[in-house]
Amino acid sequence: MTQRALVTGGAGFIGSHVADLFLAEGWDVTILDDFSSGKPENVPARATVHRASITEPSSAALVRDGRFDVVMHLAAQIDVRKSVADPAFDAAVNIGGTLNLLEAVRHSGHATRFIFTSSGGAQYGDLVPRPTPEGADKDPASPYGITKLAAEYYLSYYARIHGMDTVALRYANVYGPRQDPHGEAGVVAIFCGRILDGTPLTVFGTGEQTRDYVFGPDVARANLLAAHASLPAPSRLDDRGFNIGTGIETSVLALAETLQRVAGVTTAIEHAPPRAGEQSASCISPAKAQAQLGWAPAVSLDDGLRATFEFFKARRAHA
Repeated sequence: MTQRALVTGGAGFIGSHVADLFLAEGWDVTILDDFSSGKPENVPARATVHRASITEPSSAALVRDGRFDVVMHLAAQIDVRKSVADPAFDAAVNIGGTLNLLEAVRHSGHATRFIFTSSGGAQYGDLVPRPTPEGADKDPASPYGITKLAAEYYLSYYARIHGMDTVALRYANVYGPRQDPHGEAGVVAIFCGRILDGTPLTVFGTGEQTRDYVFGPDVARANLLAAHASLPAPSRLDDRGFNIGTGIETSVLALAETLQRVAGVTTAIEHAPPRAGEQSASCISPAKAQAQLGWAPAVSLDDGLRATFEFFKARRAHA
C-alpha cells in the first residue's frame, strides 16, 4: 500500500525539496500551502495541492480525514524581523497553526508521525557551547525563536499525554536552490541576486556574527530519514528533537567572500546597522541526528554555494 505524506509549506524553498524526495521514493504526496510565499513553479507535478493557511478549519479537516502516514510541517512565518515587528501574528501562525494541525492529527484516529520544522539557529541563544547539542539551555533572542520552542513543548505534551508520534527537526540556516530572500539564511539568495546585479553586498553589523549554513537538499533528506526512523518513546522535550546542521561556524563576511570566490566575481561590501533580535553566533551539533536518524550533511559549503549561485544565474537567464 502506497504511503501518504502531507507537506505543509510544500510550495516553498525547503518544502518543495522535501516533496520531491518523497515522490521520488514512491510516496503519495499532498501539499498544503497558502502561497503567501510559496511559488507554483516549485510544486512537483505529481503532488496534490490544497491551497489554504495552516490556521484554517479546512486544513484541519484535510489532516483529520487524509489518513496521512507522515505530516511534515514546514509552513511557518519565518522572518525574524517580522516576528519582532508583529509578534502576535508570528505566534498566531507558528503556534496557532501548529496546534490546529496537532489537534487534527489527535482526532484523526490514524497513526501519523508528525515531523515539525523547528529552529536550531533561533532557540538556543548566544550563551551556549558551540556546536550546540540538543540538551543545551534554550534562550531565544526573538519572538520567532520563542514560537518554535513553544511549539516543541506542545509536541512533547501531545506525545506524552495523547501518545502521538512527534519529531522536531531543528534546522540550522538552510540555503540552496529555490531559496527566497527571507529569514536569516536568506542572505545567500540576497547575495546571489546582488552579485548578478553587480551591486554591493550589504552586511548588517560587523559581519563577524556566525551561522551554521546547511544545504536544502541535505535537509530534505533528514525529513525522509525521520519519517522512516525507529525512535524510542519520548519522555521529555529534547528526546525527539534533532539538530540538522553541519556543526561548522561561518561568519557573514566569510560567507560573502566564499560566494564571490565560487561565483568568480568580486563585489563591494557595505555595512549597515545591526538588526534587532539577531544572535551573535549560532552553530549546532548534528551528532544525535547521525546516531539516531543516520543523517549527516553531505554537501560542503563551497559546493552548495556554487550550486545555489548557478541556480539563480540560470533563472535570471531564463527570466
